[in-house]
Amino acid sequence: MAHPQKLFMDSITHIAMGACITGTILGRAHGRKAYVAGAVLATLPDLDVFIRHGNPVAAMISHRSFSHSVFVLTALAVVLVWAVRRWRPAQGYGAGRLLLAVWLALITHPLLDAFTSYGTQLFWPFRPVPTSWSSIFIVDPFYTLPLLLAGVAGLIAGATPRTLRAAHWALGISAAYLVLSVGVKTTIDARVHAQLVNKGVAVQAMFSTPEPFSILLWRVVARTNDAHYYEAIAGLFDHQPAEIIEQPLHTSMLLAMPKLPWLTSLQWFTGNWLRYDEIGGQLIATDLRMGLGVGYYSFRFRLAERKPDGTWRAVTPTRWHSPPTLGALLITLHRIWRETPPLPLSVWARTMEAH
Repeated sequence: MAHPQKLFMDSITHIAMGACITGTILGRAHGRKAYVAGAVLATLPDLDVFIRHGNPVAAMISHRSFSHSVFVLTALAVVLVWAVRRWRPAQGYGAGRLLLAVWLALITHPLLDAFTSYGTQLFWPFRPVPTSWSSIFIVDPFYTLPLLLAGVAGLIAGATPRTLRAAHWALGISAAYLVLSVGVKTTIDARVHAQLVNKGVAVQAMFSTPEPFSILLWRVVARTNDAHYYEAIAGLFDHQPAEIIEQPLHTSMLLAMPKLPWLTSLQWFTGNWLRYDEIGGQLIATDLRMGLGVGYYSFRFRLAERKPDGTWRAVTPTRWHSPPTLGALLITLHRIWRETPPLPLSVWARTMEAH
């Protein structure tokens, strides 16, 4: 499951967006109640975090599944509108307008989640690799603040012409910011890809994600055909080439490994963006998509252990400890504005195989 602070901040974004959506569509008829309804509706998909799954891998791949499905949420919107219309039909607008408001408040939640790196199962119960456009960090104040200010204004002052105008602007700014994030991502990807090609690297696949709190600094992971990956740090305003470190994937370890059910699920969920390490006789799988960078990845799992005869046996997955991130986070934020000193990637990398 996501870190509680990140989950809380992520929820604030969804609440603010939901409030602005229903305030915009239904505010003239219902005033503050429209804003409150949108805030509540936008929270519903994340209630899946209260479901217990037995181990952290199961919890990770089950979050943002059925409760974030466009099919489930569309059906839920229809049922809610039918129930509301039977209980207390509103005057002044039809069922179509109400359905639009409820559906947008629900559906924008998983769509926004899909812009992060975590992975969202938009098409559950079908099982393509979870959607991860990965152009915005899970907590981005530049994205959230306009929505939050407009939502709070509507809750305090009601649906006045000024607050409705603020909600319109906030939704427009948020949409423009998402478009901008995709443009910046494309620019960074092209820059890093060209740099790797010039180094003679045959890139098989790339995954990029913004570093915390903005779209100005990015981490790019490039996978090769020789069981290695390159990790690059590149800023939008950089004048120098991206700092790059080469690291092993250790995929050869899997050749002597029995089938691990949870590993198969993790490979599917992450799109196989995994690194493997043997640490003290334990098999540690690391999700390369999330975290500050090498040495500071957010999700690492213990999946198997060596038996006395040297073979492997599966274990119930557990989270593998990571070093404290505050110091690394401060250095990373400083890197947004200054290219020197570069991030100490080689130093951070030493922690990957530490006990």
